[in-house]
Amino acid sequence: MKIGNLDFGQYPLFLAPMEDVTDESFRLMCKEFGADMVYTEFVSSDALVRNINSTTRKLNIHDEERPVAIQIYGRFVDAMVEAARLCEAAHPDVLDINFGCPVKKVAGKGAGAGMLRDIPLMLKITRAVVDAVKIPVTVKTRLGWDQDSRIIVELAEQLQDCGIAALTIHGRTRSQMYTGEADWTLIGEVKNNPRMHIPIIGNGDVTTPQIAKEKFDRYGVDAVMVGRASFGCPWIFKEMKHYLLTGELLPPLTIHEKMEALRRQMLESVARLDEHRGILHIRRHLAATPLFKGIPNFRETRIAMLQADTVESLTAILDRIEYEILPNQPV
Repeated sequence: MKIGNLDFGQYPLFLAPMEDVTDESFRLMCKEFGADMVYTEFVSSDALVRNINSTTRKLNIHDEERPVAIQIYGRFVDAMVEAARLCEAAHPDVLDINFGCPVKKVAGKGAGAGMLRDIPLMLKITRAVVDAVKIPVTVKTRLGWDQDSRIIVELAEQLQDCGIAALTIHGRTRSQMYTGEADWTLIGEVKNNPRMHIPIIGNGDVTTPQIAKEKFDRYGVDAVMVGRASFGCPWIFKEMKHYLLTGELLPPLTIHEKMEALRRQMLESVARLDEHRGILHIRRHLAATPLFKGIPNFRETRIAMLQADTVESLTAILDRIEYEILPNQPV
């Protein structure tokens, strides 16, 4: 599968762009565990044009994480064009447009999935961004605004006509947010549409190696994007990639290897931000990691872990979890 001149080979796995999740250190870690392409947190075109520091920092990418995509969102053509050019100057491999974010503060203002209620504007922005830059431009969107307007099959053709290099589809409508099950049937219809010739990337509820393989085989997608299943679990890409290529489940990493990955993520987040903000950032991954699911009598330890506010205190808790609470064997 190719996006522009990028050749991803067989069974590509992409790390989804996620706000407050896909920072530099997490992207690099997922890349090391086997993600074929990683995406930045989404970048507000308006904030980027205004040179807001917290936004411009999101453009920091490193050669070690390539290929990497920067994702932008917005609802004004001129701002999106200027933001696209600013992103191109940061030298990503791909520029992605977010037409899928369902949260109220984005979609409610007409950006992200809000564009699904104004298709002419969506297409106008897409054409303008494609024309403004020389790198491949891709789009991520949803099935439609709600159950009564699942327009993705027709919309996919329209977006392709705008010149995009690939299309990612999340198998939910905006009104679903992240509830219910992702519906891949329309993703499959888009992929099997004989008029479509760009790569189609499927997204939604890909949580295990077996599910990833089933999505490739059943729906014929060119790549699979993994989102929430990577929270606190960057090694999921290694497990999925091994299964996709061999048909066999990878022997699980040891507890020590997984804990080491979480510690490294904590330290890199602190180094990138500062101790306070770095600890706040890593808490989201610690709260979601499957490593701590189902441990008896873990509630007090979980609370202490998620209230820790220094590297020293959090490290002490993680050490106790590893050496005193979790069994010293693969999980």
